[in-house]
Amino acid sequence: MTQKKYHHGDLRAAALETGTELLKSRDADDLGLRELAREVGVSATALYRHFPDKDALLTALAYQAAEALGEFQKQAGLRAGGGNAGFAAMGIAYVDFAVENPALFRLMFRKAANIDVLSGDIESVGSAIRGLRETVAGLTPATLGDDKRKASALRAWSLVHGLACLILDGQIEYDRELIRSVVVSRSVLSS
Repeated sequence: MTQKKYHHGDLRAAALETGTELLKSRDADDLGLRELAREVGVSATALYRHFPDKDALLTALAYQAAEALGEFQKQAGLRAGGGNAGFAAMGIAYVDFAVENPALFRLMFRKAANIDVLSGDIESVGSAIRGLRETVAGLTPATLGDDKRKASALRAWSLVHGLACLILDGQIEYDRELIRSVVVSRSVLSS
């Protein structure tokens, strides 16, 4: 990556953009604040004003990645027309995001906030989980009840997260048609 000179007013955003770019070719543990400062074209001191340590940087990168995942899934669902087809497309997009961004995907779960994502306040969870919960609620009968909706959301999430991890860990090949077949053929919204 060639060194860029920082000339605009949002160093934090520039650092997160560059950090995300660097994580396309390495693991998060191999990313350092000093290297990132060099890549952005600022002193390490300037960067430390926004990220007091590596953990703060990684947490910010994880949050940004989770929001990007949520938007990626949302757009996939919209392109598919919503409903069950949109929900399946969101699941496939989850796996696609993991395959395209393995270091960011793993970082998201390593740095995830310690909250109950399936029962906690919907505003306190990231956009990906919020989308999952809202879509499951919209696709299941209102009479289903919270426990069964939670189980449906967990079943859907477990399916795509498991597929993503199996691919990233080299246990299965990434075959998008096979992933689509698995996601579409399994009714994760059944009670």
